[in-house]
Amino acid sequence: MTLLSPNDSAVIWGSALITLGILGAAYTYIGYPMLLWVLSRFAPHPNPVRSTEFCITLIIAAHNEEASIREKLEATLKLDYPADKLQILVASDGSTDRTDEIVREYGPRGVDLIQVQARKGKTNAQNVAVASARNPILVFSDATTVYDSSALQFLAAAYLDPRVGAASGRYDYFDPAQGSLAASGSKKLWGLENWIKSMQSRIWTLSGCCGCIYSVRRELYTPLSPDTISDLVQPLHVFLHGSRVVFQENAQAWEESTRTTADEFKMRVRVATRGMMGLLSIPELLVPWRHPWISFQLWSHKICRWSIPLFLASLFMGSAILASHPGFLWLLLAQAAFYLCALMSLAVPRMRRSRLFSLPLYFCTINTAFLVGMFNVVCGRQFNVWQPTRG
Repeated sequence: MTLLSPNDSAVIWGSALITLGILGAAYTYIGYPMLLWVLSRFAPHPNPVRSTEFCITLIIAAHNEEASIREKLEATLKLDYPADKLQILVASDGSTDRTDEIVREYGPRGVDLIQVQARKGKTNAQNVAVASARNPILVFSDATTVYDSSALQFLAAAYLDPRVGAASGRYDYFDPAQGSLAASGSKKLWGLENWIKSMQSRIWTLSGCCGCIYSVRRELYTPLSPDTISDLVQPLHVFLHGSRVVFQENAQAWEESTRTTADEFKMRVRVATRGMMGLLSIPELLVPWRHPWISFQLWSHKICRWSIPLFLASLFMGSAILASHPGFLWLLLAQAAFYLCALMSLAVPRMRRSRLFSLPLYFCTINTAFLVGMFNVVCGRQFNVWQPTRG
């Protein structure tokens, strides 16, 4: 029997860590999207249609949104959808500013205020508001989201197919500050997300919706725990009812991006933590032999994405172990240079104007947020409530 020498053992461990890191990151960012693209080539590409056949209840979640709620309600009342088929509810989650007062001004124009006294977060506010919904289709929005005038028509059209139980619109970020690092990174990241959603929908069903523009059949709505993120978990419950979740790309909305790296980091930590906890609330969907397609989607699109910081750490440690070999030394130095660019951009704001420094910082920001999210889940820390950071 031949025992491995310490050097042989180091080579095996280093090679294994590097392989895990490269394959994990490559599959997440390249392999999975390309696999979806190939599969979608064999699926039908339906033409976008509009509909006003269904009565809709639009639920707007708000907390201390006095700066934006009036503009939101004015825009909502101008949406291209029959007024007699549209119920508008504002779920005010323990607002302490003038939000409720402003919403009451729109009572004569058909806007109803739902006051949620005990602030428990967006998901809980939506649960409370749904109890007052009169119509068979529920649409969920945020107070800062701008809808295209025809967005509701495209969402409604999804339900012409009786197999559809939920439909997500598309949203993109806009940057009023022009040139914000967080905005630039958000646009690129969410552009990829929208593309993935379109591929998922063509093949069969989404693994999650866009939080500020998505809809559900009232009969399929499931009241959720306040600590779960509704735009991920609600569609998964719809899937458990045997219905599809589709992406209506022409149902367009826009959100103002975060303006600073700190705001972006806080937002990503909150979303990642709630997403992970939400996914853990329905573990049966992660079992491949019970739900093959949705399990594949969740592992590939959610869990692998959240695991990127672990893949990066594996790659770095493997490179460090094998740094005595010239080829691996260069791999280690390349990673160190990338992270150094991120740190320099963080320390010197002027450097963020260059993509050489700004893109590494944004990449590290979101992946550090994922890592913090994992830590929060392990420690049981929750993010039920949110604080507006834009405007």
